[in-house]
Amino acid sequence: MNPQYQPDQIEQNVQQAWEDERTFAVDEDATREKYYCLAMFPYPSGQLHMGHVRNYTIGDVIARYQRMQGKNVLQPMGWDAFGLPAENAAIKNNVAPAKWTYQNIAYMKGQLQRLGFGYDWDRELATCTPDYYRWEQWLFIQLYNKGLVYKKSAPVNWCPNDQTVLANEQVIDGCCWRCDTPVERKEIAQWFLKITDYAEELLSELDNLLGWPEQVRTMQRNWIGKSQGVELQFARPGGGEPLQVFTTRPDTLLGVSYVAVAAEHPLALQAAVSHPELAAFIAECKRTGTSEAMLETMEKRGIDTGLMVLHPITGAAIPVWVANFVLMGYGTGAVMAVPAHDQRDWEFARKYGLPITQVIAPTDGAAVDLQRGAYVDKGRLIDSGAFTGLTSQQAFDAIAGHLEQAGLGRRRINYRLRDWGVSRQRYWGAPIPMINCTCCGTVPVPEAQLPVRLPEDVQFDGVGSPIKKMPSFYQTSCPQCGGDAERETDTFDTFMESSWYYARYACKDNGQQMLDQRANYWLPVDQYVGGIEHAILHLLYARFYHKLMRDVGLITSNEPFTRLLTQGMVLKDGAKMSKSKGNTVDPQALIERYGADTVRLFVMFAAPPEQSLEWSDSGVEGAHRFLRRLWFFAASNSSTLQHYHSRSVFAELGNTGVADAEAVATRREIHLILKQALHDFDRLQFNTVVSAGMKIMNALDHIDPANAPPAAQSGAFRYAVQHEGLSILLRLLSPIVPHITQTLWQGLGYGKQILQAPWPQPADDALRQDSIELVVQVNGKLRGKISVAASADRQAVEAAALADTNVIRHLEGRAVRKVIVVPGKLVNIVV
Repeated sequence: MNPQYQPDQIEQNVQQAWEDERTFAVDEDATREKYYCLAMFPYPSGQLHMGHVRNYTIGDVIARYQRMQGKNVLQPMGWDAFGLPAENAAIKNNVAPAKWTYQNIAYMKGQLQRLGFGYDWDRELATCTPDYYRWEQWLFIQLYNKGLVYKKSAPVNWCPNDQTVLANEQVIDGCCWRCDTPVERKEIAQWFLKITDYAEELLSELDNLLGWPEQVRTMQRNWIGKSQGVELQFARPGGGEPLQVFTTRPDTLLGVSYVAVAAEHPLALQAAVSHPELAAFIAECKRTGTSEAMLETMEKRGIDTGLMVLHPITGAAIPVWVANFVLMGYGTGAVMAVPAHDQRDWEFARKYGLPITQVIAPTDGAAVDLQRGAYVDKGRLIDSGAFTGLTSQQAFDAIAGHLEQAGLGRRRINYRLRDWGVSRQRYWGAPIPMINCTCCGTVPVPEAQLPVRLPEDVQFDGVGSPIKKMPSFYQTSCPQCGGDAERETDTFDTFMESSWYYARYACKDNGQQMLDQRANYWLPVDQYVGGIEHAILHLLYARFYHKLMRDVGLITSNEPFTRLLTQGMVLKDGAKMSKSKGNTVDPQALIERYGADTVRLFVMFAAPPEQSLEWSDSGVEGAHRFLRRLWFFAASNSSTLQHYHSRSVFAELGNTGVADAEAVATRREIHLILKQALHDFDRLQFNTVVSAGMKIMNALDHIDPANAPPAAQSGAFRYAVQHEGLSILLRLLSPIVPHITQTLWQGLGYGKQILQAPWPQPADDALRQDSIELVVQVNGKLRGKISVAASADRQAVEAAALADTNVIRHLEGRAVRKVIVVPGKLVNIVV
C-alpha cells in the first residue's frame, strides 16, 4: 500500500466504483425498513458555495449512517430551477434563462459528484422541465374544480418602466432595483390557493411534529396566527354599507378615537373624488411596497377623509382616516384605532393630534403615563359605561354579547394567514394552465393538452415577460366553445415547484400519473435538512401541498417531513459568507487542494450541525493532517493488520491478553469511545463523532506491538487490538469520509464494500473490567487511589481504602466517623 495519501486518485477510483456498481440506486423493498433522507434541493445558480457543502454533507452523513444500520435508504437530488435569478442572468449575459439554467445544472452536478454524495441519480429532476411541471398544472386544475383555486385582484409592486412585477426585495428605497424607476402599488388579477381552508389543520398538526425544532414550529404558529376576536360594524351616518373591522381587543372598544382604512378602500376612493389632497396621498401610497416588513419600518402617515362612522356602542361620530400602514389585502382593509392601548395607534394619534382616551387600567392600581406611550396590557375597564369595572376577559364576553344582540358584531376566529397568491407576472416559471375566453370566461386547459409548455428559446430583455409578446404562445381556442381565446400568461410562484418535489422523487419515471403507490412506500420523508430561513414559506407551503395531494387521493400520509434539521450558517470572520463582503471560500479550490474527504471532515468537525460554523483555514489543514495520519498508520501496518485478524486472535489467546494490561486497557478505551460515539451519531452530533475517531486514532498509535511484554505472544494481542480498533474507526468515520475509509477497508482485507459492513458495536468482553480504580478522599480531599476487583463488595472497598499507605498517614490520630462509597467512582472517609 502506498504510504502517501493521494486523495485525488483515491476519491476518483472510489466514485467510479460507486457509479459502475450503481451503489446508491434503490428500489422499494417491503421486507426492509425504509429511510428517506433529503436535503433541500439547490437553485442552480452556477456553482456550489460552502453553505451547500455543509447542508449536503450533513444529509449524506445521515443517509450513509442509516444505510449501515441495514435500512433501505433513499437519498435523491434535483434542481429548484425556475426563478428570478435566471431572468437577471439572462439580462446580464444576453443568454436565454433556459440555456443558463441547464449549463449551471450540469456544472453543479459535477461538483456534487466530486464531493462523493451518495445520491440515486436515476431519480434526478429539474423543476423547469415539462415532465415535472405538467403534474403541477394537472393538480392546479383538480384544485380549481374542487373550489380551492380562485382569481381576484391584489396589490403588487409594479415597475412602470420595465412593465413588470417586482418582488419585495427588488424594491430599493421605493425604486426598481434595475432601472431606478419609482415603484407603484398596482392592483392586478391574480390566482390564489385557499390555504386558509387548511389553517386549523396546519396549526393543530404542528403539535405532532415532535422531530422538528421548537423554534420552527413556533414561527409557523405565529405565521398562521390564530386569534379569537370580534368582527364588528361601524355604521355610516345616513345609511350605506357599514365599515367592517376585526379586533382581538373588544375590551378597548370604548377607547376608539378614529378608524384607519387602506388607500384602496372604497371609503377612501369615495372621499378622494372631492378631496384633491387625499387623492394625491392615495396616489403616493400606491408607490410604496406591499410587504408587511416594509410597512412596519416605514414612517406612519395618513390623512383625514372628512368622513365619519358611528361607534357601535355609544353612537358617537368617529373620523375615518386613510393610513399608509393599512393594506387592502389584509383583513377588511380597515382597523379600529385605540391610541391609549396600541403603540402604533398612539404614535399616529400623537403625530396628528387625535384624542387618546384611556379605558383600561392595571388591576394593581398602578398609574399609567400616556405621555410616554400606550398601555398595551390587559387589565380592568374604566370610563367604559356599563362595562366599567370588568376585567379585560370579562369585558371580551360582555361586549361581544352586546354587539351580537344588537346585530352589530359577532365572535369569530381569525387567522393571520392569507391565501397563497401563486401568480407571477414573470417569464421563467411554469405556465398557469388556464384559458380566458370572451364568451365562456376562465376555462381550464384540458388534461389531454397538458403540459402547457413554456417556450425556452426566447429573447429576454427584462421589459415585461416574453410570452406576453408571443402570439404563438398565448393565442389559442376555447376548449368549451371553440372560439378564439388567450392563454394565461402569468406563471406559477416558484414555491409551487418546491412544495412537492420530495414526493415526485419516489416515482419520477411515471409519465402517466403525478404520483403512484411508490410515494406511499417512501413518504413521509424521515429526515429533512435545510436552513432556518425556510421555516415559514417553503415548509408551510410543502405541508399544505402534502394535504392537497392527500385529499385528491394521491398519498395517504398527513405530513411530508417527520424530522427536520435546520443547519447553521457558515461564517467567516464572524459574518455570513457572501460575495458582497468578499469573504467567500471556493469549495472547488479546496477539493482540488485537499480532497473531498478533508472538506467533509472539516465541516462536520467544526461545529454541531444546528449551530453556525466559523471558517478556519487552520482547521482545514488540521482535518487533512488527520487523514494523512490515518492513511500512514494503515499503510505502515498493512501487512500485520491483514495477518492478525482480531476475531481469531482473541479466540486463540483467550486470557493471554490479561498479561498485557496496557493492551487490555486500550481495547476497553476504544470500546468506551465507540459506545459514546454511537450515542452521538443518534443525536446527529457529528462533531463529537469526529472527535471520537481522533481519540481512537490516538489509542491505536499508543499501543505499539513492538513494546509488548514477553508473555503477550510477540505482540499478537496488540496487533489484534489494532486490527479491531482500526475496523471500528473506519466504519465509524465511513459516513463522514467515505472515500478513504472505503479504500482502506478494501485494501486491508476487511471486506469489499464498507457500506455493507455491520455497524460497529461495543463488545461486552472488551468493556468488562477485572479491576477498577477508585479515588480515596479524606474529608473531601484527594488522598490516594486504590485498585480493587470489579466485583468487590462494599466491605472490601472500605478495607482497601483504609489500608492505603497515603490514606493511613492522613488518618493518624483521628477517629473515622463514617465511610461513604460511591460505586465505581470514589471512597470518602469522614474523620
